[in-house]
This record gives sequence, structure tokens and C-alpha cells, in this order.
Amino acid sequence: MLFRLFKSLTALSLALIVFFCAERTLNSAETAQKGWSTKAPLLEANSEMAVAELNGKIYVLGGYPSTRVTVGTVQVYDPKTDRWELTALLPQPVNHTMAAAVNGKLYVIGGQTSATSDTEKAGFVDTVFEYDPAKATWSRRASMPTARGGGAAAIVDGKIYVAGGRPPRGHDFAVYDPSTDKWTTLPNLPTQRNHIAAAAIGGKVFVVGGRFEGGFRSKMTDALEVFDPKNNAWTNRKPMPTIRGGINGIEANGCFHVFGGEGPNPYPKGVFPQHEVYNPVTDSWTSLDPMPTPVHGVTGAAFVNGWIHLPGGGTEQGGSSGSTTHQVFHATMQCR
Repeated sequence: MLFRLFKSLTALSLALIVFFCAERTLNSAETAQKGWSTKAPLLEANSEMAVAELNGKIYVLGGYPSTRVTVGTVQVYDPKTDRWELTALLPQPVNHTMAAAVNGKLYVIGGQTSATSDTEKAGFVDTVFEYDPAKATWSRRASMPTARGGGAAAIVDGKIYVAGGRPPRGHDFAVYDPSTDKWTTLPNLPTQRNHIAAAAIGGKVFVVGGRFEGGFRSKMTDALEVFDPKNNAWTNRKPMPTIRGGINGIEANGCFHVFGGEGPNPYPKGVFPQHEVYNPVTDSWTSLDPMPTPVHGVTGAAFVNGWIHLPGGGTEQGGSSGSTTHQVFHATMQCR
């Protein structure tokens, strides 16, 4: 009798184990279907930095960790090996900088030397530095027309367009041609703002979201404005579904993905979890599954082999929560 009871309990236990294992497998599969995963974490925690892709590798440039001490660190990630390494330091430590890669070289543009949101003490810079990966060296290039940080960059036809910035440079818009090492001032960004996201799609520059003042408690916007270099003019497109600043964005498969952000909001720790995607063909937005770890304070991302890489970022409002998290999203949506 006792043996039969023990045998029944053992069978029940095995059944429960199988059930929970199956449930765990289903949950894992569901998570994978949502497209989110993680990769090797950063070597050093960071936020308020720039991210760019060069020759299949991902660069995290400048910024600051939770100490809010600005760094010149450059961390490099190789998706083939899932490993990070350090390369030559920036010539000048900066945060809130913008970065872009053109013709095998990496460019770090502007930013600020202080971690304060007080624009009179931020230490904005107009510097431009070019990185040669073959030599792992930096060289100085022509300065921006104005000193600014907190903007965003996009590349069209081998030229780098830099939009926005913390006050008083929220309207600023200029283009840099690496082949001639010259800047050209362009028509103002219609809605002055900072902590924005930008992307180049179909030969045009798309700028979305952001906030109006220097601090994260500032009023934010959902504005989406598009610049066409062919006619040298801006137009308005459908606003982003969620008003937010401190965001990050990138083009993937013709779509404009916009992630995270910070500002006045009801979400835990004051960080937006939203992942919203703009289709320029239909002038429409789609909301996808939110970020597993909502972050802010990252300008730029990388799209490599179908995956959007979102390394680092602050996990709480303000600049004292830089992280080592390295989230990736499998981008399958097509906007063509």
C-alpha cells in the first residue's frame, strides 16, 4: 500500500516537473518570438554616450557611468565573437556626443565636457574627431559651425547631418562632408529640441521626439520632421504615438525604430519602455513589444546581420544609472 502511494506521488512529481519544464520552454520561445535577447555586457557601465557601427563592429563612445564623471573610453564590440574590447581613448572626454561612420572612418562630433544639465556650465564643444580603425588613432577635423551636445546624427550620400542640441542650439542643423572636411549650415530644425533620435531613410533625414529644455523634467514632444536634401526643406510627418525625450533610434529594413527615453511619465523609475516603429512609406506608426530593460541616454544604435544592438544606457531618470546591459532586437519588419 505504501509502495503504491509512493509510486503515485513519484509519478505526480515527474508530471509536475515535465509541466513546469514545458511551461519554461514555452515562455522562452515566446520571448524569442518577441525578438528581444541579450549579448555580452559592456566592459564599463555607461550612459549619455554615442553608438555607431563601423566595418561590422559596434563602438560605444564617451559618456559617463553612475559617477557622472565624463570619460573618453571607447568600447568596441565584435558580433562574430560576442566580445568587447577597449581601443584608443577619445582625444577629449565628452558626453552627449554624436557619432557616425563614413567610408571606413568613424566620426565623433560635439558633445559636452560636464555632466550638468545647466546649459551655461555644460561645456559644449564644437570638436570633430576622426578614428582610423586600421591604425587605432584619432585625428582632429574641421569643427562644427556651433558648439552643441544632445543632438543626433544621420548619414545621407556620405555626408553627416547633425540636428538639434541642448539650448540654445535646439534649432541647429548642419551637414559635414568628410571628403572635403567642410561644414555647411542648413535650414533650422523647425521644432527646437534635444535628446532626440535621427535616422536616414530614402535619402532623407528623419528627426523625432526630444525635449525642449536641458533637464529631463522638461516638456517633451512627439514631433516627426523630415529634411529632404534635394529641395533643402523640412516637412512634417505623423507624430510619434508616445511623447518622449531621451530616446534612441535607428533605421532597419527601411523602418525607423525608436526606443526608450526618460522624462515625466508614470513608468517604473521614470524610463519609457516603448518600442515604436515608423513606416515612411505609409506614414504610420506600429507599437512593438517593449524593451525588457527600459533605458535612456544613448544616442545611436547599430543594425548588424538583422539585429539592432542597444548597448548601455541609464535605467533610472537622471544621469546616475549608467548600465552595462546589452540588449538586441531581431528586426524583421519591412518598410519598403
